Amino acid sequence: MTKFALAGSRSKSLPVWLLAPGEIATQKEIGDTAKAWAKANGFDGQASRLLRVPDSDGNIAEILFGIGKDHSPFHVGKLANELEKGAYHFANQPDDAHHACLGWLLGAYRFTRYNDKDQCAARLVLPKGVDQNNLETEAGACYLARDLINTPANDMGPQELEDAVRKLGREHKARVTVIKGDKLLEKNFPMIHAVGRASDNAPRLIDLTWGSKDHPRVTLVGKGVIFDTGGLNIKPGTSMALMKKDMGGAANTIALAQMVMMAKLPVRLRLLVPAVENAISGNAFRPGDILSSRKGMTVEIGNTDAEGRLILGDALAYGDEESPDLMVDMATLTGAARVALGPDLPPFYTHDDELADALTDAGQSRHDPLWRMPLWKPYQKMLSSRVADVNHISTGGFAGSITAALFLSRFVEKAGSWAHFDIYGWNPSSKPWSSIGGEAQGIRALLEVLTKRYG
Repeated sequence: MTKFALAGSRSKSLPVWLLAPGEIATQKEIGDTAKAWAKANGFDGQASRLLRVPDSDGNIAEILFGIGKDHSPFHVGKLANELEKGAYHFANQPDDAHHACLGWLLGAYRFTRYNDKDQCAARLVLPKGVDQNNLETEAGACYLARDLINTPANDMGPQELEDAVRKLGREHKARVTVIKGDKLLEKNFPMIHAVGRASDNAPRLIDLTWGSKDHPRVTLVGKGVIFDTGGLNIKPGTSMALMKKDMGGAANTIALAQMVMMAKLPVRLRLLVPAVENAISGNAFRPGDILSSRKGMTVEIGNTDAEGRLILGDALAYGDEESPDLMVDMATLTGAARVALGPDLPPFYTHDDELADALTDAGQSRHDPLWRMPLWKPYQKMLSSRVADVNHISTGGFAGSITAALFLSRFVEKAGSWAHFDIYGWNPSSKPWSSIGGEAQGIRALLEVLTKRYG
């Protein structure tokens, strides 16, 4: 994991001014020399504009950074990427100091497992009033999700995903159990077994529990398809290239579980991760197969490349059996969600209007955007089957993300509230606070909701 790019003392740190358009003239603490340098270089607080101000010897004396108008505080992450080695402090207090500092730490992230040459060298002295523990809890969870997703499938199989959950369990004194291989059939998880049986890496259901039994039950379910070939409906090479990220739902729920336990929220936390590889061999499940499910429904397979909802169905049914107060699942589930909302705005689905409003508000306040989509009941007919209780994909190709959510909703009956997140888990292009690669999505907003609801 990347070390946090923080410094302890301001004594040898350089000042960084965060300036909106027109603001440089009103800052009396900024000297005339710096103001003249800014004017000569056309700097006036433009968004993400960075200007180094030299002293009389040509050394950097201070930094001017433009925050623009109505700019995200996360753009401060550009400073962690572009400033030279050394310590820095904010010369003026940011309007949203916590998220400005979080933006710095997120921008400082590097995936260094295979190449540690690109370490972030710019370190930030935290301003007064910023809670370092809360900051590191959030940043650490984002780093964990990114690290898990960025690790290729040759080093992140079902066993390694299990190892990550067991490590988390040891750190927080949680109980971890695993049902693996043919034991899945004995314990009635037929769809998890069917999806993962073609791989040499045995499928499994990873189950972590933490907290007092007397506290409200919160269950997290994360799609853990460590690599998705598409199965017998094999993906083209261009579509398969990023399929190491198909366990992004698992990565994000693991990271969220870490935050919940670090915050010591008074909940009975349960984390369920069905971990499989959707591979191809003589015993791979086929289009047209009819699978039984833990819920008792029979499921007709329309396409083996829609495997995530199958393993989630068994896991959701299992979690639902103990009637949790809240159950949340996260999955890199459909391309349709990306067509509808793009890579940066994950849709979520829930029947609970109060929960939906809380999630939307938290997404805005935590700069972790989410968008509610409808569980449109008339589309249930798109999942009809002539030979089974349900087909797991829709006919006609319309409303793919909605019908996937509707399929999952059939496995949830007893939970007080349920929400499904169809995330991308990936940055296709670099931003000041995130490089190309795995990404945490929705988990900081979820932590905010959990904290307000139970904390």
